[in-house]
Amino acid sequence: MTDLGYSVLFSDPFLVVCDKGSGLLSVPGIGPEKADCLVTRLQRDFAGARIVHRLDRDTSGVIVLARDADTHRTLSMSFEARGVDKTYEALVAGHLASDRGTVDLPLRKEALGSARQIVHMAEGKPSRTDYEVLERGRDGGADGFAWTRVKLTPFTGRSHQLRVHMLALGHPILGDDLYAEGAARSARPRLCLHARTLAFTHPATGTRVAFEAPCPF
Repeated sequence: MTDLGYSVLFSDPFLVVCDKGSGLLSVPGIGPEKADCLVTRLQRDFAGARIVHRLDRDTSGVIVLARDADTHRTLSMSFEARGVDKTYEALVAGHLASDRGTVDLPLRKEALGSARQIVHMAEGKPSRTDYEVLERGRDGGADGFAWTRVKLTPFTGRSHQLRVHMLALGHPILGDDLYAEGAARSARPRLCLHARTLAFTHPATGTRVAFEAPCPF
């Protein structure tokens, strides 16, 4: 990761793929104090770069931006049609009982103006995440804080989907200052959620391309 808060994994005349650092907004937020973000930093070297999808400020990992309007339109349609494959890596509190499984719980905003999302069976939008355990461990020995490293594969793209789905399982993501509490929140200095892989059909060449950023935690 460079001092810019991102590193470029790939670029060509049509798109640029980055590994975004934790703590950097994908797009400008509300107010001048939130004007600094990945897209504005990237535009210094890649004029016209425009966002196609977003990662939460504290989520790191692979993100693709378009360099022209046609590419932006084609990539956006691919995301909407779920023609993009994504996997994430996370550290969650506790030891998951099953080595793999699916969370299929509808999500909606907690309240008007709230940043939080909640599971709501009646009013939520369909949301599905597959998970696979990669490792189980403990901080500080046999009696220490238990955690699980998981691979997460979202099949929908709801806001905070992975964070809320893990919370719904009783295993919040470590370092999550919005959904985790107590030891789970303080166990790590950052949100332990990383967009590890991203694969899609290149808008210009029609070939399937895939990119990966190693997990930093």
